[in-house]
Amino acid sequence: MRGDSIVSGKTYLGIEGGGTRTIALLADENGKALRRIEIGPANLKLLTDNQLSEHFRSIAQEIPSATSLAIGLAGAWAESDWFRVRKAAAKVWPGVPCRATSDLETASMAACGAGGVCGEPCVLIVSGTGSSCFAKGKQGRVIKVGGWGHILGDKGSGYEIGLRGIKAALHHYDQAGVWPKLGEQLLRSLQLNEPADLIPWAQFATKTQIASLAIDVFAAWERGDKIAKDILTAAANILARDAVACARRAFGTAPNKLQALQFVLAGSNLLKQPRFARLVRKELRTLCPRAAVVRLHREGVWGAVELARLNGDSHDSVPSRTPARAGSKGKTFERPTVRSSALSPTERRNLRSMNLDKLSLPKAVNLMLSEEARIPQKLAAKSDEICRVIEAITRAFRRGGRLFYVGAGTSGRLGVLDASECPPTFRSPPDQVQGIIAGGEVALRNSVEGAEDDRVAGGRAVEFRGIDSRDVVVGIAASGTTPFVWGALTEAKRRRAPTVLLCFNPHLLIPRELQPSITIDPDLGGEVLTGSTRLKAGTATKLLLNMFTTLAMVRSGKVLSNLMVDLNASNKKLRDRAARIVQDLTGADYSTSWSALKRNGWIIKKAVSRLRAK
Repeated sequence: MRGDSIVSGKTYLGIEGGGTRTIALLADENGKALRRIEIGPANLKLLTDNQLSEHFRSIAQEIPSATSLAIGLAGAWAESDWFRVRKAAAKVWPGVPCRATSDLETASMAACGAGGVCGEPCVLIVSGTGSSCFAKGKQGRVIKVGGWGHILGDKGSGYEIGLRGIKAALHHYDQAGVWPKLGEQLLRSLQLNEPADLIPWAQFATKTQIASLAIDVFAAWERGDKIAKDILTAAANILARDAVACARRAFGTAPNKLQALQFVLAGSNLLKQPRFARLVRKELRTLCPRAAVVRLHREGVWGAVELARLNGDSHDSVPSRTPARAGSKGKTFERPTVRSSALSPTERRNLRSMNLDKLSLPKAVNLMLSEEARIPQKLAAKSDEICRVIEAITRAFRRGGRLFYVGAGTSGRLGVLDASECPPTFRSPPDQVQGIIAGGEVALRNSVEGAEDDRVAGGRAVEFRGIDSRDVVVGIAASGTTPFVWGALTEAKRRRAPTVLLCFNPHLLIPRELQPSITIDPDLGGEVLTGSTRLKAGTATKLLLNMFTTLAMVRSGKVLSNLMVDLNASNKKLRDRAARIVQDLTGADYSTSWSALKRNGWIIKKAVSRLRAK
């Protein structure tokens, strides 16, 4: 049936894409399949935005419309990933509500439904091109074990099985001088003539090509090949152990004590290789004798269809992973959020620049300079709060704690910049002042769309930096509402770290449970270029960060008089500066100061101490 056929009533389109293929399924409101198509693989991490849009267009040629849409793709784990998926889908299916998530969640939905309607704690085990274990645990918390990709993990995947087949054959050849039967089969499948031909092939082989060799390993195992048996036994063992770890983390108790625990096997290696599935089942029952082990009873894309139906019914195109609060007995409560009672000053139009496009260049320059000149007075009104922040940072440094800046876009880049300049200026440890930017390292140079909206990612960044009560976390957000920043501040507060919000919006309404330890929120007025917070807001942020680290370092003994006595003299210019500092502090001549620094490893304090002792 072609895409121009008319379908009446509500329809729900589910799309599930993995490392091998993508399946799209259109169903009606009664759950009847209307159309199913299958195209190439769709791992989000391996597709550009244009490629993703083209991929969806291939589907839209057959299924041009639907009431609601849900898309689960391999590699789609963060809000920034879901933003990319929704953005590409909106170009192809404009106006259609879209739920974006991972292929693991769609498969889990197909296995256990929303929140586990099967009534049992459920762990999904996937072994296809990649591998992973997935569960929704207490209060809806999502747990994933494995799934780090073929470079970093996926030990129970088709890719790993195929790669280990090649490696094991080569190792056996090196040790015994005899090319094994498994190696013969691999060469035959690849149309290669000898083991040495594997070297150039492997250099350009794709993930899918290597994963396809798993079929040869399974075939060799069926013939009794010992090398293949060892490879698949190890793969089954790691899948079982990962699944048990996933269950333990999701449900908070020893999995062997969960009588109703259910493991659901999914992915081509477990669904199309029954002997391998039996081996995994045996390993699971050794670890969890009470658990049930079943096959995924329908295609994972049906989970996407169900999510599309729920999404359409709720009119919510953004996936929510907010857990129910403790003691809520399964009811979902809206997570407290920060709002602004009025338009943020950073978004207001500046009346002085209404004719910016018509001003002469000298007048435009003077206008920008005069706007920037107003900043110090605005910041001076917040001097008490600024002092409290510096005192908190100083206390943290004295007890071995660290300072973290968290921001998105310009705010994040300024935080990373200030952090990066502390080690050369003050010879501070590289981890003493750290910058966290939404979207990670890529966002330092390029915009990462959707990254600033990922509240969960902000919290996880704090978690994985090991922040605790000794540290200070400064969230930087010009408008004050950036979800990534609030995710970080919320998690930092939960870990009892002092928290600071630096913003330029005094109209924020912050729920009591989210209140940071200190808030600095001067009103700088509208930007010369409306909404461009890299201007006055950026300048003010730089001034404040300068004060935070400089004065905290002064109070930590890194400065004598106004001289950088812990300067890291790592190049000719800085060594010259270090020699002049020693001169100023000791009265020695330049040559003597240089020699003293050289004898003392270019550490200014040591050189000064030795010269003063003479």
